[in-house]
Amino acid sequence: MPESLYEYLPLLSRGLQTTLELTLVSLLAGLVMALLFTLILSLRFKPLVWLVRLQILMFTGTPLLVQIFLIYYGPAQFPILQETVFWSLLSEPWFCAMLALALNSAAYSTQLFKGSIDAVSAGEWEAAMALGMTRQQALTRIVLPHAIRRALPAYGNEMILVMKGTSLASTITLMDLMGYAARLNAQTYDTLTVFSLAGLIYLTLTGILTVIIRWIERRALAFSR
Repeated sequence: MPESLYEYLPLLSRGLQTTLELTLVSLLAGLVMALLFTLILSLRFKPLVWLVRLQILMFTGTPLLVQIFLIYYGPAQFPILQETVFWSLLSEPWFCAMLALALNSAAYSTQLFKGSIDAVSAGEWEAAMALGMTRQQALTRIVLPHAIRRALPAYGNEMILVMKGTSLASTITLMDLMGYAARLNAQTYDTLTVFSLAGLIYLTLTGILTVIIRWIERRALAFSR
């Protein structure tokens, strides 16, 4: 067992960088989209509200694995897309996995942020309006920052789910941590050792991410006092 660890760890570490990059970019893209979607819902931009609600319904109502398959394999069914500038991205497993993870995270995060905004007391809105702010200014300068701080614990869980969700990227040939684990298992048939080691790495990443999230929460709470 110890000898196997020394043999397997260097190979699995090759996929670790891809896993970390995919997690970081997916979280950043998902957060930007979630904030944009939250603004659309909160400011009630009528033509866009239904599109955002449809996006949320689709990505919270279907499994992440199905979303990854549809985004990666779906565009190939339309030859016209292969002639556009977008095909160079849509044919890349890394981009498709990132897009699926980002859209999935954006759907759940939008619900978190919108729920936090709805929980803001009417007094905060009235105070902002009394200072001469418009509804849009009150939302972006006062309400949204407070709502995000309230949503941090739940959003921290979403960050961890995105990190663990990257393990599904190997199903579309992306060589991340799970991709190398699957290859190593196929070569050695040492299933217990290979996937136990992969699970230990994911557990370590989850622990590190949890510590970072708790630190951010403490900083946010200290700043709000």
